[in-house]
Amino acid sequence: MPESSRLPELPNTPAGTAALSVATRYCSPALLNHSIRSFLWGVMYARAHGIAFDDELYYVSALLHDAGLTELFDSHSLPFEEAGGNLAWVFGVAAGWPEARAARVEHIIVTHMRADVSAAEDAESHLLQVATAWDVAGRRPEKFAEDSRKSVLDRYPRLDFATEFLASFEDQAERKPSSAAAQAIESGGRLRILAHPLDA
Repeated sequence: MPESSRLPELPNTPAGTAALSVATRYCSPALLNHSIRSFLWGVMYARAHGIAFDDELYYVSALLHDAGLTELFDSHSLPFEEAGGNLAWVFGVAAGWPEARAARVEHIIVTHMRADVSAAEDAESHLLQVATAWDVAGRRPEKFAEDSRKSVLDRYPRLDFATEFLASFEDQAERKPSSAAAQAIESGGRLRILAHPLDA
């Protein structure tokens, strides 16, 4: 297997293993696979661009970044990324992380739905933005080679991710019209999600 398509290993740390357990319990199979793919795409992108990052911190962020879309953790008032960030802060503290590290995972999750940040400014936030924008809306396809795509999708298929995620986003947009999810839908997000090249 070419080095470029070799799947990165999932961090086998106590916090990483616990985050995977949380995501497996509360996310649908399609949303869980999306979360893991988001980690993998980000690591592959980081390798290709020489970006140094904290793999455990990024892994936990990727696994929990859409927790606020799940039925149990959806907030009636907060945007889903803020609800998920709050949950991730609680997770980090419960995992024994210092509060500053727990605050980092919260920040990364919230930031993935905000304006783009550079890798120099915040490596983990940049990676999650790039990875989720690719996996959800097909942005920057030139950054992800065909052999890498096949390796990731063979292990973590998309299933019905596009239709499931779109339904969640449209629900968020309707209930929280000032949210980033609403802005994404208003700016053509529905078409981008349904026209994703990985679903062609």
